Amino acid sequence: MNKGKYYQLTVTGKEATLNIYGDITSWPWLESDVSAYNIKQEIDSLDVDAINVYINSYGGEVAEALAIYSALRRNKASVTTYCDGFACSAASIIFCAGDTRVMGELALLMIHNAMSYVGYANSEELRKAAENNDKINQSSIEAYKKVSTLSEDEIKDLMDNETWITAAEALEMGFATEIAEQDAGEEPIQSVRGIIHDKLTAKLEWPNGIPDLIERMDKLIEIYDNPALQLDVEPKTGEEKTKNELTGSARAAAFFNALAK
Repeated sequence: MNKGKYYQLTVTGKEATLNIYGDITSWPWLESDVSAYNIKQEIDSLDVDAINVYINSYGGEVAEALAIYSALRRNKASVTTYCDGFACSAASIIFCAGDTRVMGELALLMIHNAMSYVGYANSEELRKAAENNDKINQSSIEAYKKVSTLSEDEIKDLMDNETWITAAEALEMGFATEIAEQDAGEEPIQSVRGIIHDKLTAKLEWPNGIPDLIERMDKLIEIYDNPALQLDVEPKTGEEKTKNELTGSARAAAFFNALAK
């Protein structure tokens, strides 16, 4: 299980691991963005007994979060969600999809009311936008009610006040089922960006280190283009994986696997 990768679903035996470390959007422009369409397809194809979802996200689009929530709840597997850092806004809805919901000791939830851009609008359009937001808020409230010990009015009050919730508070309110303690020997998770930065800049002396930097950049390109990189999938029967097959997210996954070594 490698939590150092952005938005990757991996399967080991009958257990799947999904990382949600970025903005939840229907238009995933950045490497760290994730959409419900991407995740739903992968979740629906799973034949596992357990799904572990690791979250560190400021949130995003409510519709996308609700779709991911539904896909996780619909799956027959037991779902455990982990808030590693932040599970804010829409990401807090996904956190509530877990049968078991684990907060890191220093992790935080944040819940608030839905927001939408109205722009240049008349009074009727503004009222309609407010009514729509109220209905969107209610969907979030229903997700929170399924796990929380709080009343609907108490949840609404937290949302009205854009409330940050500590691990201890989340446990008390029922959002979390337990708080995870970091093992003394466990190293902090490093982001992909951090891995690349360290690989490029380790022990460089400026300005004489520029040729070395160029050499390291060439090495990264070589790693990316290397058809021998191992993927977390089984090769086709009787066939060898070729460079042409290392495309899209699979090729990127292999690249980051090699970087992390």
